[in-house]
Amino acid sequence: MNIPIQNDNYILHKKNNLYYLSFPAFDHTKMVYHGFSTRHGGVSQGIFTSLNLGFYSGDCINNVYDNYKKFCSVLNVNEQNLVFSDQIHKTHIYCATKKDCGKGYMKKSDIKGIDGLITNEPEVPLVTLYADCVPLFFLDPMQKVVGLAHAGWRGTVNRIASKMVQTFQSVYHSNPEDLLVGIGPSIGPCCFEVDQPVAQIFQQQITGDNWIQSWENGKYNIDLWKTNQQILLEAGIEKTHISIMKLCTQCYKDHFFSHRGHQGKRGSLAAIIELKK
Repeated sequence: MNIPIQNDNYILHKKNNLYYLSFPAFDHTKMVYHGFSTRHGGVSQGIFTSLNLGFYSGDCINNVYDNYKKFCSVLNVNEQNLVFSDQIHKTHIYCATKKDCGKGYMKKSDIKGIDGLITNEPEVPLVTLYADCVPLFFLDPMQKVVGLAHAGWRGTVNRIASKMVQTFQSVYHSNPEDLLVGIGPSIGPCCFEVDQPVAQIFQQQITGDNWIQSWENGKYNIDLWKTNQQILLEAGIEKTHISIMKLCTQCYKDHFFSHRGHQGKRGSLAAIIELKK
């Protein structure tokens, strides 16, 4: 698989004909299993070809289970322990423990209204799903805590990134300066075009202006990567501790599922992170 953009903030892995991405900064700690999926390496067909990880997309559910088994196998994660959030484009965060293992996968989940997951317990793999929204990976190598946040434009502008940092601090006594954060593939500034009402919401909530570009037709392009980076910096994260993959899911819709790029006819990508034992 050829992803045209290359930078130092991601590694493209191929294992058992399955492709996924990881953050070198996270890999170097040797403390976590983690990855962000691509479309390649699964068993799904048609619009879900091939590594669809969305249970509610309309795909055959057995295919989705097979895809999770394949993806988790290359990550060295036990898929039966996966912990899912239900992702409602809000900013509520849930602190998971071993009692939550399997929720949303092996058993019914009571984790409701949640877009951010955090845990300090080993072998509790967290999962969030994507098809243009921004995946945020978190690791505190000092306190040994990991997290994932699903940041759509609503979650972004309402600062779920900052609220994740605050939860790391208040619950796990993390120092923001110690945190590593990874911003995964999502719709990029090249493709995230919005109307004036959405642009105004961002302008009212986000400082600076290097994340927005206006056009004469009344449209605006917003850089969700820079927006989340700005929020993280304001929350105390060191700039050198933020890795941005800079991969646009719509531009590279042959490699990623994109809600805009595929006009809603698509599967889902997954971010997974687990603290090693």
